[in-house]
Amino acid sequence: MDDPAAVPTASAALPTGSAAATGSAAAIRSALASGSLFGLAYGDALGGPTEFLSVAEIRRRYGPGGPRDLVGQPARVTDDTQLGLAVGWALHDAGQATTPEVLEPLLRRRFVAWARSPENDRAPGMTCLRACAGLAEEMRWQEATVAGSKGCGANMRVTPVGLVPGYDLETLAGIAQLQAGLTHGHPTGLAASELTAYAVRVLRDGAAPTDLPDLLRDRAERQRGIYRAEWLDDLWRQPDTDDPVTFIGQGWAECLTALDRLDAALARPDDGADPCEATGAGWVAEEALATALLCAVRHADEPVTALARAATTSGDSDSIACLTGAFLGAAYGMAAWPAGWRDHIEYADQLGTLGAAWD
Repeated sequence: MDDPAAVPTASAALPTGSAAATGSAAAIRSALASGSLFGLAYGDALGGPTEFLSVAEIRRRYGPGGPRDLVGQPARVTDDTQLGLAVGWALHDAGQATTPEVLEPLLRRRFVAWARSPENDRAPGMTCLRACAGLAEEMRWQEATVAGSKGCGANMRVTPVGLVPGYDLETLAGIAQLQAGLTHGHPTGLAASELTAYAVRVLRDGAAPTDLPDLLRDRAERQRGIYRAEWLDDLWRQPDTDDPVTFIGQGWAECLTALDRLDAALARPDDGADPCEATGAGWVAEEALATALLCAVRHADEPVTALARAATTSGDSDSIACLTGAFLGAAYGMAAWPAGWRDHIEYADQLGTLGAAWD
């Protein structure tokens, strides 16, 4: 069960002028899982069309504030949401079973099903496709994974791990790293995925978005010497790696460097520039986390503005925006988002079913 003493919390202020600000506290707190899952999809749908565009071109097409409305019936998401749902359903299938022996086959099955699905037509990442091919052939996942990859595919799908009630922090960390490791074997992908899930968890438990940089730095400092062998087995045995602690320590060091850049960016006035210039383009895991945090923290009181800012980026806009949405949705629930959006997003039925199960 949860260890309340292990998770620093604060009272998250509700967005000024939002539906959350006028709703009952109980109603708001009961919709945090749904808010995070739908927030992930909303950010993905806003950021998908802007990926690979320059900021100047995005502003020319959508105006200076970036995209702020869902387009399409339904608004289409990318592989980010599809794989987030794959992780979510694996966790749902596992129920109260929280061991690698149970979870690895469930994650494997969901990832392979995604790879083979005709709906996997959203320009998926080559790392995920390559690893899923090995998983489909029943290879050990430590051999199927792409050992040198720390792409953001490791952590853009991990946010459901932070939403499942009942996980203690050790279980959360193990599952977050396991789901990353099945496709992305680089230690930074593992560490960034744990931090991403942890961020969702502490927001769900009441931390304010503005507290995230300090909370994540503290978590990274405390975890940097821990290799989770019960979850990762011998994944650390890679070329030029002498021992498991050195292996995982590299990942935590790179995440701390990304948090340094985040702190420096937040210490400066917001000049309206591309967030990627401050914290990275988001193609790799630690940069996707840091740039999403920059957008979420800077615009914590205006969740839709945060999504638009995340989508108005020159880098991996959909992954940055989906993480931004998952963070602020976990803090404020469904009331953070325009009510009409729920009926216009792809996979709304699946998002709603998982959200209801965990709210």
